[in-house]
Amino acid sequence: MDNELTTFDFLPVSHQDMRSRGWYYYDFLLITGDAYVDHPSFGAAVIGRVLEAEGFRVAILAQPDYKTPIDIFLMGKPRYAALITAGNLDSMVAHYTASKKPRSDDYYTPGKKAGKRPDRAVNVYTKLVKDAFPGLPVIIGGLEASLRRFAHYDYWDDRVRKPILFECGADLLVYGMGEAAIVHIAKRLAKKEKIEAITDIRGTGFITDALEQCEFPYLECASVESVAGDKTHYARAAKLQHGEHDPVRGKAIVQRSGEMKLIINPPQYTPSTEELDRIYALPFTREVHPMYEKEGGVPAIEEVRFSIIHNRGCFGDCNYCALAFHQGRVVASRSHESILEEAKKFVKHPDFKGYIHDVGGPTANFRKPSCKQQGKKGMCRTKKCLVPPCEHLEVEHMDYLKLLRKLAGLIGVKKVFIRSGIRFDYLMLDKSGEFFASLVQHYISGQLKVAPEHCAASVLYYMGKPDNKIFDAFYNKFTKLNNRYNKKQFLVPYLIAAHPGCTINDSLELAVYMNKKGFQPEQVQIFYPTPGTISTCMYYTGLDPMTMKSMHVPRTIHEKTVQRALMQWKRPKNYEIIRRTLLETGRTELIGFGKHCLIRPKRKKIHF
Repeated sequence: MDNELTTFDFLPVSHQDMRSRGWYYYDFLLITGDAYVDHPSFGAAVIGRVLEAEGFRVAILAQPDYKTPIDIFLMGKPRYAALITAGNLDSMVAHYTASKKPRSDDYYTPGKKAGKRPDRAVNVYTKLVKDAFPGLPVIIGGLEASLRRFAHYDYWDDRVRKPILFECGADLLVYGMGEAAIVHIAKRLAKKEKIEAITDIRGTGFITDALEQCEFPYLECASVESVAGDKTHYARAAKLQHGEHDPVRGKAIVQRSGEMKLIINPPQYTPSTEELDRIYALPFTREVHPMYEKEGGVPAIEEVRFSIIHNRGCFGDCNYCALAFHQGRVVASRSHESILEEAKKFVKHPDFKGYIHDVGGPTANFRKPSCKQQGKKGMCRTKKCLVPPCEHLEVEHMDYLKLLRKLAGLIGVKKVFIRSGIRFDYLMLDKSGEFFASLVQHYISGQLKVAPEHCAASVLYYMGKPDNKIFDAFYNKFTKLNNRYNKKQFLVPYLIAAHPGCTINDSLELAVYMNKKGFQPEQVQIFYPTPGTISTCMYYTGLDPMTMKSMHVPRTIHEKTVQRALMQWKRPKNYEIIRRTLLETGRTELIGFGKHCLIRPKRKKIHF
């Protein structure tokens, strides 16, 4: 890879940049809340390159001034449309912690500077485009638009907000991984088709007053007003929306608001290996745009510069995760040849030290769909693939292992690591054990990330996670393999505090369990109710949408703080919270000097 990149290796980022290329018109203005990083881990870069490959001229406007439309106006009006994304994260998640406190930095911004994108970025950018270029079609996409496509509970406002199309006034929404949809849209706009006539593309949504415009078989969920006023209606709507998110059997979903109807078409079909290979073969520079050099670059590139995405989709389907409602549950993967070609480019990079940091994706050890029936029947509506393991589940790790071995054998590559999370319950179903042994021997960089999230059975159920005995078995085997191969490697367990359904006693159970295992958890987060997930539905409604049974939900800052503190009992700052909690719950046997104790007794002051 040539390290002497110029602005001409990137998509144009200004009117002057376009003129220097001899462009006197362009087709699409792509506005993003992230800095411009030309890497396939950044959605804006992918959409820009995909359209470029189809012969369209695309300019990127990254993090424009959001208080005035001047930056947008100065780009000049594109021929066909403006494409808007908040970036790789929902803008509210990018700005605020789970405690609703402003974040001090933003890894998707030059120099980690916070505040370069607005709250609710899609809404703000859409209004600016409408002000700058009245009548120009506006198409929204990315994670923020995707997860807010229906009426949704908004944690920061603590209320149900309307579907994002109603709020922002855009003409069309693309949800999920939108490459196929945006190409279809672009070609039809180029043929002078009106944006309001483009209603039959999978993976899109629009607003209409005529239900006849729905081109697919459809189901209606409760109206916007109904889900905002009745939590049982909200829960049933969430169940329906998630159940129909399937490219094979899924129907369109209609949600009314007054006289208007939101129509969300069925998802795009899962991309083939050949289609994914074409996307990742596009001429990404894999670098931060040079205009950010003076500001110290964009930190988000460091984690992915020498990492490879080999798959999409996740049939793990954890209730708190947005992936199932965005990428979907059907796994698609790239070919070995495509991935090896990407790795060979690393070797030519002047900063490459011989280490491929990750070969992963949503779940690293998924390479193919979970069963053969998905191709004809789609994913099951209410049945998970892994919890408990389905009788039709196909467990296979050899293709992934062969891929890792090929990468490790490339000239110039010293080591290949897996840093994405692996699904340990899927790994434990692999009867050969060859992948697990190889993982421990060769592909861990000292620490392996896993996500048990909890140990209490009821909490794991609400999370959509497997029984804790499976993690126990995984932990024991991991320890034995490390001993066998004389390795000093550690598990890094991710834990969630205050998930819906979790009580103080459940958190105590987890603390005792982690203490017994010898873990001192660092990766603990308070549950964050992000739009569109089943767990967020539980948080808002206090109901399990699958059973409609009520459940405990930790809502107060106090209870959330206590639950998190219990998971990090070793920290001195948590001592008083834990001591008080143990006294209140009658668990004084956990105060003492034994190995089972969480804290020691409070020292008595001696007066002389």
